[in-house]
Amino acid sequence: MDYSALTVEREDGIGTITFDNPEGRNALDLDAADELVDAATALDDDPDVRCIVLTHTGEFYGTGADLTQFEGDTSDAERIRQLASRLHEAIVQFHGAPTPVVGGVDGVAAGASFGLALAPDLLLLSEDARLEFAYPRIGLTGDCGATFFLPRLVGLRTAKEIVLLDEPIPAERAVDLGIATEAVPGEEFDDRLFELAGQLAEGPTRALGSASWLVTESFGRSLESQLAAEIDTIGEAVQTEDYERGYAAFFGDGDPEFVGR
Repeated sequence: MDYSALTVEREDGIGTITFDNPEGRNALDLDAADELVDAATALDDDPDVRCIVLTHTGEFYGTGADLTQFEGDTSDAERIRQLASRLHEAIVQFHGAPTPVVGGVDGVAAGASFGLALAPDLLLLSEDARLEFAYPRIGLTGDCGATFFLPRLVGLRTAKEIVLLDEPIPAERAVDLGIATEAVPGEEFDDRLFELAGQLAEGPTRALGSASWLVTESFGRSLESQLAAEIDTIGEAVQTEDYERGYAAFFGDGDPEFVGR
């Protein structure tokens, strides 16, 4: 696919998806959603990609749905359903990715873009970044996984506070609440983002992706089901080359050199 709303790059085992429509504040329409699904699928299927990064150009990670394409009345119901459904396909793709996913917000993430910022395994913010639920401002309820990820990250009571009061969340508070991994000065943002991604890309890719998946899925399982999933997943990990390398290094002198398979 030829991308217009995104750029997609691969380097040193890192696949980077960049929201790249700064003039439009990286607002999301159906074409952008289609591109995001395509990019997520392509990187998931690329055996050379060992970490995925979601970031942006400009002052906005994204302002959510492109409301300029809506009418502001009941006729928007089908448009919203189509856009949300397509964006949700991308979120499911990232959620089940065989590699770790890192998000980077150096600006504002609001509405649907807020949900997309919550989806990665790790989230780096610049100190000037701001997260906003934003839906109540236009009389809407939330999509793009915001109401799924938020209570799992911050707990039920705090999630309801964020959703109902809809107050912007500055970077340091996002870290304190557990929404973000860390916040760094703006001039350090890009270096730190790719330092994190590089660290993950050098790890045992399948093990990291599967471990993250296990942690997330645990919220919907009984203890017995989770234990069974752990057995299946660790059994699969034993069959990877990275396990052989890790095992050999454990009894050797150096650190393992993982290859992501």
